[in-house]
Amino acid sequence: MHRVSIIVIAVCAIPAFAQAPPALTSSDYARAEKFMGYNVTPLVDHASVRPNWLPGDRFWYRDTTSQGTQFLVVDAASGARTPAFDHSALAAALSTAAGTAFDSHRLPLTEIEFSDDRQSISFNAAGKRWKCAREGSECVAVKSVARAEAISPDKKRAAFIRDYNLWVRDLASAKETQLTNDGVKDFGYATDNAGWTHSDRPIVRWSPDSKKLATYQQDQRNVGEMYLLETRVGHPDLKAWKYPLPGDPVVTTIQRVIIDVDDPHVVRLQMPADQHRSTLCDDLACRGEWEDVQWSPDHAQVAFVSTSRDHKHEQLRVADASTGVVRDVLEETVPTFFESGNGRVNWRFLPESNEIVWFSERDNWGQLYLYDLATGKLKNQITSGEGNVTQLLRVDQKNRMLYFLAVGREKSRDPYFVHLYRIGFDGTNLTLLTPEDATHDVSLSPSGRYFVDSYSRPDVPPVTLLRDADGKLVANIEKADLSRLIAMGWKPPQPIVVKGRDGVTDLYGLMFKPVNLDPSKKYPIVNQIYPGPQTGSVGSRNFSAAHGDAQALAELGFIVVEIDGMGTPWRSKKFHEAYFGDMGDNTLPDQVTGMRQLAQRYPWIDIDRAGIWGHSGGGYAAADAMFRYPDFFKVGISEAGNHDNREYEDDWGEKWQGLLQPKAGGGDNYDSQANQNIAKNLKGHLLLAHGTMDDNVPPANTMLVVNELIKANKDFDLLLLPNRTHRFANEPYMVRRRWDYFVRYLLGAEPPQGYELQTPPPDPPPGL
Repeated sequence: MHRVSIIVIAVCAIPAFAQAPPALTSSDYARAEKFMGYNVTPLVDHASVRPNWLPGDRFWYRDTTSQGTQFLVVDAASGARTPAFDHSALAAALSTAAGTAFDSHRLPLTEIEFSDDRQSISFNAAGKRWKCAREGSECVAVKSVARAEAISPDKKRAAFIRDYNLWVRDLASAKETQLTNDGVKDFGYATDNAGWTHSDRPIVRWSPDSKKLATYQQDQRNVGEMYLLETRVGHPDLKAWKYPLPGDPVVTTIQRVIIDVDDPHVVRLQMPADQHRSTLCDDLACRGEWEDVQWSPDHAQVAFVSTSRDHKHEQLRVADASTGVVRDVLEETVPTFFESGNGRVNWRFLPESNEIVWFSERDNWGQLYLYDLATGKLKNQITSGEGNVTQLLRVDQKNRMLYFLAVGREKSRDPYFVHLYRIGFDGTNLTLLTPEDATHDVSLSPSGRYFVDSYSRPDVPPVTLLRDADGKLVANIEKADLSRLIAMGWKPPQPIVVKGRDGVTDLYGLMFKPVNLDPSKKYPIVNQIYPGPQTGSVGSRNFSAAHGDAQALAELGFIVVEIDGMGTPWRSKKFHEAYFGDMGDNTLPDQVTGMRQLAQRYPWIDIDRAGIWGHSGGGYAAADAMFRYPDFFKVGISEAGNHDNREYEDDWGEKWQGLLQPKAGGGDNYDSQANQNIAKNLKGHLLLAHGTMDDNVPPANTMLVVNELIKANKDFDLLLLPNRTHRFANEPYMVRRRWDYFVRYLLGAEPPQGYELQTPPPDPPPGL
């Protein structure tokens, strides 16, 4: 296994024992490691069905079993399944072409792309891009362009950025055409490099006829920069990029434009520059798409939403694509923060019927509303009652029906379970299309006539069905088989419900116990936290054989809990905004009261040995817990924490904490959320960890806390991981150090020296 380079600064002493503490062995760690995701996930057969839709209401998916994998194509009309290609013949052809032997049951590919005539497939394998005949007669290596591009709807052109300007490439001839000429550094077209998100991809929205592009010229002139130093021998490389912070007088803005591709010229929208904001995401593009911009079917108009810097004011506008004239249609202002859905932007531009579908939480729940496009007046509320619309999946204008996902609408069910519904534009004929008491992953066919429904619960494996638009069963696709998983001793996590800080509100979560729990013993409890506000500790309610290392940690002798406290989404608006403007809350009052309730309920929980850990926002919360509840939490591990949101990107803090406001007499409204201001309260054992090249949460966040701990003469541990970015939580070394820390200081045992997790080698990079 590849060993990682680390820097460790340890300034805490190992406590003395009257006699040598008990020790855990490498065998104990190896047994725990058996429950890591890379070991348990492959033991589930037929679990993950991810449909990839093809023309004609057909889709392909990859099925995994103990014998290997196979690719299948399903015809939705009949429900018939057939192999996507001849696996044996293709394996032979690929082996010959690549000069490496491949097993037909274990082909080194996860994604395939069908040709237009469906006679061949393309994929990445063995470091190259391949095109193979479906019957397996031959495989040939093909050239692949290593460039971030946005493909046009007709798949004939690709937009890309070069030297801060926007270009297009003809995919057939490879001819390149420059579309803009005045883009310069810090004022480029379609650039994706503001704050913690920065890439080479162009942020554009193609018109339906593939002849125009909606995009922007991004103004970052005079915006402040962030700096990181790469660890190396000799002079270090300085990484600098635009990274605005809360309270900065100048932040990133965008000047909206329409670009004609056939006759290259730019039409600037006749309006002031917009904030670099979204109605939903921490960046302009959600799920890789610029969803707050929508074209009319006749490509003559573009609708978009302008979001204020503080996320409290939204303005829906429509622009003439030829002239750039902009018309205001409707607006909404809220006292805390506005969001247009959960995971997907839910407003829709419907010029054919002269209407707008709008999403709002104005009645304390996420609902859909119908507006007149010409007047901006409300026509009617579409959805109502308790429960949130989370994602509007389809608008059937012909039949005036909407298909949407929602949570919390089915009484006596887990309020986080997702179901699919249909409703009329006028709010009548609400129909539940996925009746099973579980959470449903739904994928609609492009035609809207069918959908794939994979439903499961955290403790119940998935069943995947094909249904028609009325919810009627068309075919059974797959049913997960846990036989091999259960045979190795696995048990599912236990769903839990506790009361929140108010003693009234139900909070939901998961509890992980040692599979061989001895009820006569006492087990320390570890809280695995992510406090929100954009998600919670548990995350998806879908089935998973592994939840990070929660079960593995439990096997070392702990009870591990995840609790979605107040201030996290998917419940009511009031629930979500519980600590708006007070991010230092971090749901901690709910975590503490919930853990105490569990200890009263289960005598084998030792509440006097409570620990906590988290990464990113969870790292912020874990350190915060050690400082705000120093007598309750004895051990904490804080990884990559945004400990002071004045040192994190502007969009995040200004949405959840509010615009930075100085206070009379000194300080500002962000002082209460800054961990370094309360670091002096530390009593227990705290491990702080950060990657030195973290371009999401800059490592200065942790250094602020370190400085105050030193000033307060506190003992703590610091682990800096050289050249690591934000994603190091699952690195084998970090996982082992996390286990060691809880074993030593919370369990009171000595961990085995230098245990190495046996993670599988990473997949080779795709071919270029």
